[in-house]
Amino acid sequence: MTTRWSRRGFLAAGSGTALALGVHTTAGAAPLTSTEITSTEISAAADEFASLRAKWRTLILGEGFSPTAEPFKTRLSELGTTVGQLQATMAPTSGSLWPDLGYADPEPDTDQESYGYSGNLNASYNRLNTLAQAYTQQGTGLTGDTGLRDDILTGLDHLYSEVYNETQVRYGNWYSWQIGAPQALLDVCVLMYDQLSAAQLTDYLNAVDHFVPDSAVSSYTGTSTGANRVDLCRVLALRGVVGASSAKVALARDALSPVFPYVSGGDGLYTDGSFIQHTTVPYTGSYGSVMLGGLGMLFALLTGSTWEVTDSNRQIVFDAVENAWAPFLYNGLVMDGVSGRAVSRGLSASDAKQIQQDDHLRGHPILAAIVLLGQGASNTENARWRGLVKGWMQRDYYSPPMSNPSIGLTSLARLKGVQDDTTVSAVAEPTGHRLFTNMSRATHRRPGWAASISMADRRITYYETGNGENLHGWHTGSGMLYWWGDTFGNGQYSDAFWPTVDPYRLPGTTASRKVLADAAGGDWGASLPDVNWVGGATDGQRAAIGQYLKGLQSTLLAKKSWFCLDDSIVCLGAGIKCTDGTAVESTIENRNLGPTGSTPFQVDGVTKPASYPWSETLTGATWAHIGGHGGYVFPGGATFTALRDARDGKWSAINTGGATTVLNRKYLTMYVDHGTNPTGGSYAYLLMPGATAAQTQTCAAATSWLTVLANTDSQQGVSVPSLGFTGVNFWFGGTVGDLTASNPCAVMISEKSDGTAVICVSDPMRMQTGLTLTWNRAVASVTAKPSTVTSATTGSALTLTFGNLSTTAGVTQKITVKLG
Repeated sequence: MTTRWSRRGFLAAGSGTALALGVHTTAGAAPLTSTEITSTEISAAADEFASLRAKWRTLILGEGFSPTAEPFKTRLSELGTTVGQLQATMAPTSGSLWPDLGYADPEPDTDQESYGYSGNLNASYNRLNTLAQAYTQQGTGLTGDTGLRDDILTGLDHLYSEVYNETQVRYGNWYSWQIGAPQALLDVCVLMYDQLSAAQLTDYLNAVDHFVPDSAVSSYTGTSTGANRVDLCRVLALRGVVGASSAKVALARDALSPVFPYVSGGDGLYTDGSFIQHTTVPYTGSYGSVMLGGLGMLFALLTGSTWEVTDSNRQIVFDAVENAWAPFLYNGLVMDGVSGRAVSRGLSASDAKQIQQDDHLRGHPILAAIVLLGQGASNTENARWRGLVKGWMQRDYYSPPMSNPSIGLTSLARLKGVQDDTTVSAVAEPTGHRLFTNMSRATHRRPGWAASISMADRRITYYETGNGENLHGWHTGSGMLYWWGDTFGNGQYSDAFWPTVDPYRLPGTTASRKVLADAAGGDWGASLPDVNWVGGATDGQRAAIGQYLKGLQSTLLAKKSWFCLDDSIVCLGAGIKCTDGTAVESTIENRNLGPTGSTPFQVDGVTKPASYPWSETLTGATWAHIGGHGGYVFPGGATFTALRDARDGKWSAINTGGATTVLNRKYLTMYVDHGTNPTGGSYAYLLMPGATAAQTQTCAAATSWLTVLANTDSQQGVSVPSLGFTGVNFWFGGTVGDLTASNPCAVMISEKSDGTAVICVSDPMRMQTGLTLTWNRAVASVTAKPSTVTSATTGSALTLTFGNLSTTAGVTQKITVKLG
C-alpha cells in the first residue's frame, strides 16, 4: 500500500517544480506515481513558497509603521525622489545601464580596474533594487507606477542579456558575482514576482545558478566562511524560494551549520567572544554585523517552515549577542578597532547624497539585527536584548539612530518598535573588563566611560587594507587606545577623524616616523608581526594587558602595558628601540576637537594657548587636562610635546573610492619624542577619562597612590594599595615587588576587603609548558583553583605551580585564596 505524501515529505523532495519529485513509500510498497500526487499537495507546496516570498517581502520592506508618520514619511518621499532621479538617468546601452556605472571590463588584466567594473555591476543591481522598493513600498509617490515597473523590467533584462547570465565569465571581485549582485537581483525577483514572466524568472535563476552553484558551499573554506557563508546561504535560500526549489532551500539551511560552532583558528566566533574574518582581522563591527543581520533574516524567513533552522548550535549565535557584540557597542556606536578597513569608508566619491559612514552609523544596523534575531530567541533573551537596544538608542545623543540616513526602512521600523515599546526598560551600559585573546583586543568599561585597546601578533594583523581601502591604517594595531565618555567624546572617531588625523600619531601607539607607502604590508591582513607575547590577565573588572610591539616594515621594538583600573588606565612603555634613522614617538593622546578646536588645555595648572598651530615641549610635567574630556597624570614627572594642529585631509587619500572634498579638523596632541634611533626609550602616564582638572591635580599630588614597580624591557608592573591591586607583565621571568615568576606571564592580583584575594595568571605567549609563581604574601589557604595549577603551597608566601599552559589560548587562570 502506498503512503500518501506528508506535507513535509512532499516539500523536502521537490527540486524545481511540483512534478519534479522523487518517490516516498513505505518498505515493500509500490512506487508512487505522479498521478497519485494530489492537486492539494501540489497546492500546499506552492502555498509554502508563496508564504516564504511574502515573508521575505516583509523582511526587506518592513512592517508596523505608518507611511504618514515620521521619520517614515520623509524617508519614503526621499526614496521616491531618488528613484525619480535614477529613472531619469537610466540609459541602457552596451556596457552600462547607467552612464556612471560601466560594468564592461575593458582591461581584464588589470585587477584594480576589474574590481571597479564588477563593483559597478553590483551597484547597478542595487539601484534596480531601490527602484523595486519604491514601486512596492507605500508612500513613495511611485507606488505601483507602470512606468517605473517597465523601467525595472527593462533593467533586469538588460543586465541579464549583457553581463549577468549563464555564459558570462566573471571578472574582478568575486563578491559582486556571488553575493552582491545575486542578493539584489533575488530581492527584486521577490518584490516584482507577479510582474515577471516564467521565462524571465528562468533566465535570472539560471544566471544565479551559474555564478552561485551548490559547490559554493560544499566546503567551509576560502570565501565561504563566516559572514560570507551566511551571505551565500541567503542567495541559495532566495534562489530556492523564487524558483520553488526545496532542494536549494534545504541546502542553504544545512550550509549554515558550519557557521555556528566555535572555532579555534581562522574565521568565525571564538569562545572568548572574538570574531575573525579574512583569517587575521578582528571584524565584529563590519563582517560581524553582516553575519548577525544575515542570520537574523534567514532565521526569521525559515521559522515555522518546512526548512526551519533547528541546529542546536544556533544557540551559540544567540549567546554571542552579549558575549561578542555587546562589549563593542557603546551609546549606539560600534568600536572602530573591530571594523577592519570599513573605518576608511567615510564620504563616497560616487554617492550623490554624500551619506557619512562612521562608528555610529555602523552600530545602528547591529542594533536592528539584534532586534530581529530576538524574534527567534527565547522570550528571556528577546526581552533582555530589546532593553539593551533601547538603552543604546536613548544614549546615542551624537547620532540618534532614528535619524540615520544610511539604514533602511526595515531597520528603522524595528528600532522604532523598540523605542515605542512601553513594556521595555532601557538597560544601562555594563561595566567590567573583557579580554579577547583570540583577536588581540580588550575593552574596559567603567561608569561614565569606555575604552578599547587594539594590538597585533602573529595571528592578528596590524591592520587591514584591500580594494584600495584603509591605505593609512598601518599603526592601528600598535597599541591604539580608543576611549569615549557617556555624555562627551562620542564623536571622537566619527567626525572625519580617519582622513584628518596624523596616522603616525594614533592615541596610545608607539611608532617610527619612517614614511610608509599606501597599503604598506599587503592586502587582506597579510602583515603579521613576528611576536607571541600579546594579551594579559583579568578578573573581569580590572586587568593587566601587554603587547610586545614590532613596527610594521620597521626595526622598532617596544614593550607596552596597560593596567586597567576603576577610574583610570595606567600606560607604560619601555625597551623602545629602533634603527630606522627616523624619530620614534609614543602618542599619549591625539584628541579630535572638531572644526573649531577651542577646548581649553592646561598643564600643571597653567592654561596653554588656544591658537593654531601651537606646540611646546614640557619638561617635568606632573599632570595635564583637556577641558571636557579628561586628565593625564605623569608619575615622577615627564617630558612630552603638546601640539595644537589644524589638519587638512580627504577621504580619497585613505580610500580610493572616497570623496575628494578637503576637510579640516583641529587636534590636541601629546606625545613623547624618543628621538632618532632610540636605544631604551620609555614612558609612563595615567589616563583619567572624564576627570576634571581638580580631580586630575589631586591624583597627581597623591604620589603614594600609585607605585610603578617596574618599567623595563624585562618587566612592567604597578601597585595601587588602596584598590588592593597589583599587576605585572613578566616579559621574562624575574622578581617584581612581591612577585616572582619563573617564565614569561601576565599576573593581576585583587585583594578584597573580606580577607580574600584573586590571583589571575595567563600565558599570553601560549608557549609555557610549566610555570612557577611565588607571591611573597601570607596566605592561609587556596579556596579555588583551575586544573592547570598542579600544586599550591601556602604559609608565609604562596607558591603556585602550573602545568602546561600552552593550550589555554592565553585565557586567564583564576585562583582564589584566603589571606593569612
